[in-house]
Amino acid sequence: MTHAERLAAFIRLGQRLRTLSDDELYSLAARARNHNPWFDEPNVRAAFAGVAELLDAEPLTAWATRYPAEPQGEPRRVGVVMAGNIPLVGFHDMLCVLLSGHTLLAKLSADDNILLRWVGAQLLEIEPRFEDRLRFVEMLREADAFIATGSDNTARYFEFYFSKKPHLIRRNRSSVGVIAGLEPREELAHFGADVFRYYGLGCRNVSKLLVPTGYDFRPFLDAMQSWEAVDNHNRYHNNYDYQKSLLLVNRVPHLDNGFLLLTESIQLVSPISVLHYSEYQDEQDLRQQLTDIAEKTQVVVSVNGWYPGSVPAGQAQCPGVADYPDGVDTMAFLTSLS
Repeated sequence: MTHAERLAAFIRLGQRLRTLSDDELYSLAARARNHNPWFDEPNVRAAFAGVAELLDAEPLTAWATRYPAEPQGEPRRVGVVMAGNIPLVGFHDMLCVLLSGHTLLAKLSADDNILLRWVGAQLLEIEPRFEDRLRFVEMLREADAFIATGSDNTARYFEFYFSKKPHLIRRNRSSVGVIAGLEPREELAHFGADVFRYYGLGCRNVSKLLVPTGYDFRPFLDAMQSWEAVDNHNRYHNNYDYQKSLLLVNRVPHLDNGFLLLTESIQLVSPISVLHYSEYQDEQDLRQQLTDIAEKTQVVVSVNGWYPGSVPAGQAQCPGVADYPDGVDTMAFLTSLS
């Protein structure tokens, strides 16, 4: 296959995903949730919509043409250890490996081995010549290069086991919301999708807020009320009850709107149902705090993107095709393989 043919196949895949019927989405979501209770219908629908957006013809073509059309030398077998924290999170790596002309050896996460297989089957229906280039495997012994996503602990193991071959290893990251203090409630409400989509399990979920000293959280907590349905999920509710009990038993000051707990902490990553916050004194202090956590931050979010370099509130879970995890250019890594 030529680069143009591979690109055309993914564009057609995007068209296929955009025309999924309600019955198809319901069936896929039911299968996914039976396997992983966090993958409920609203979040599966959101994940498919996000992948379809990635495959929109114009931006996808513009992005793809920035890189060499074919690998340097023979195509390589790229082993990818897929994450499974949110639905279809491994799709971007699938796209990059196959579009770059290499062979994908995908080791799926046990948490997300339904939806990606289904998407792969759709791609093969559209372009059967991918059959020799797309393989779901249990072991990666045949791989010539590796891409892996995991926690900071597993990343150390990946670095050791994959050290003798080219590799791209990703680690824990989380996202931060920045509040100026004057935002009206209707604009603060946009943060809801960034905090609660996928129940906060993604690296692009806001798990910490930076707020001005003395900030009144009542407008923010009121603005989150439109997402109270997350508490209907038994696992989310159990996490909320557990975290609330810990805060009460340990006498930790906190705020509570009935399904979200806010507590001051220097930690960037917060447990499910908890949102950490830290105060900043002025713009210089804010910049310094963000600089200090930059290596562990995936996205900075602010209302209307007022903070330089930030993503508008409500858009953290809508990455473009060039928004690489950990900020490391996956396509550059793949096109450098020889």
